[in-house]
Amino acid sequence: MESDELVIQPGSAEPIYRQIAQQLRRLIASGRLCAGDELPSVRDVAGRHAINPMTVSRAYGQLEFEGLLERRRGKGMVVAPVRGRAQSTDRRLQQLQPLLEDLSRQARELGLSAEAVIEKLRALWEAE
Repeated sequence: MESDELVIQPGSAEPIYRQIAQQLRRLIASGRLCAGDELPSVRDVAGRHAINPMTVSRAYGQLEFEGLLERRRGKGMVVAPVRGRAQSTDRRLQQLQPLLEDLSRQARELGLSAEAVIEKLRALWEAE
């Protein structure tokens, strides 16, 4: 994994360490990060995204506490073997549930149809 794969949104209401942790959780859950895969160093991520190294360290530490990451001497942080397996589609969708509920609520408040929101989501998906 390269540190530029992480998308940091400094203007977001969500703290940066949570953004990093959530993205890594999703990458592990999807199987894009597998057991033993090395993560970029704290310094590399902090430097590339112009953020405080303690912010990155906090995200890594949280995931280590959860058992998703482990420290390896000479290698830094790697995906832990036990929890590093891909999860089912339902389990991965559960991680999106709060975001989907928030999106649904906001779209209804804005008077948007489900079709318009899905069409916009599909366009964003295909642009990636």
